[in-house]
Formats: sequence, C-alpha cells, structure tokens
Amino acid sequence: MIARTDWKAAVVAIAAITLATAAILYAIGHPLICTCGTVKLWHGVTYSSENSQHLSDWYTPSHVIHGLLFYALLWLVARKWPVSARAVVATLIEAGWEILENTPLIINRYREATISLDYFGDSVINSVMDIVWMLLGFFLTARLPVWVSVALVVALELFVGYFIRDNLTLNIIMLLHPVDAIRTWQNGG
Repeated sequence: MIARTDWKAAVVAIAAITLATAAILYAIGHPLICTCGTVKLWHGVTYSSENSQHLSDWYTPSHVIHGLLFYALLWLVARKWPVSARAVVATLIEAGWEILENTPLIINRYREATISLDYFGDSVINSVMDIVWMLLGFFLTARLPVWVSVALVVALELFVGYFIRDNLTLNIIMLLHPVDAIRTWQNGG
C-alpha cells in the first residue's frame, strides 16, 4: 500500500499504467492520433469518424463521471486506504475499461446495440485523455461535498443527454440490454 505522504509513488504508478495502456492500444492497432492528422482540444460532432479521436468530445463527461463513481466505490470498500492508493486503483479500473472498450468485442457491441454505428475505437491519445478526465472526476470528488458530486453527475448526464441523446447511463443500458424505444429516441424519433 502507498503511504499517505507518498504521492510520488502514486504518480509514477498512474503514469506507468497510463503508458502501458497506450502501448497496448497501439499494439492492437489503434492510431496514436486521429487518422485525420490533427489533434483537437474538442471535437463536438458525435456522428463522425473523428469522434473519440481527439482530446475531448461529448463522451468526456462520462469519464469524469467514472472518476466520481470510482471515488465513491473505493471510499465504500477501501476508505482506510490513502487517496493516493485509491487513485492508483481507479486508474487501473479505467485503464482496464479503455483496453476492453477498444477490443473488437466491445467495438462490435457498440455498433450493434447503440447509436454508434461508425465507432471503430478510440485513438490512443483519446484513451489517455479519458484516463486523465477520470482522474479529474476522482480528485474533484475527493474535494467536493457529497451533494455537489451527486449534483454534478446528474447535471452532466442531463446536459449530455439533452445535446446528443446519449450519456453514460444510456450507454450502459444499450450495451447490456438494448431497448428499442431508446434507440428510436436516440435516432431522432
């Protein structure tokens, strides 16, 4: 376990996990950056081959929410651990998801069950930034009152849901048990 004052070890572990994730994603064939040849701070066109290829997009709030949820979960099951150790575990969970999400199993599931028909996986830089966004959510939750964290999750879900008819909740539902009514609504019906 990482000592309370040993943030250096946690930062090294988080960096190593993130670099290993990037290397694995690159090794399984994901491009380092968008194949369009540019790196944008924000790409706001959901139905585009550039979605999930840049530093942030409409799914960035989902990763911030991952951090909020991982903090809450790890507080429940490992609250005696220092925040630095919980941050390393949260990074491992997010990195594991980034790798799994970018395998043919999940990519094909997204394409079959959700509105992400043109999804072919993330660029490496997008996945690395997804880990960074998760860490932002994690550390925000470490500092914010519980009610503010809960309000932030609800606000992010409603905001993104309103603008793109998708969010973390809908993504989970559609991945696990697709609902035709949701798919119809997401497609503008």
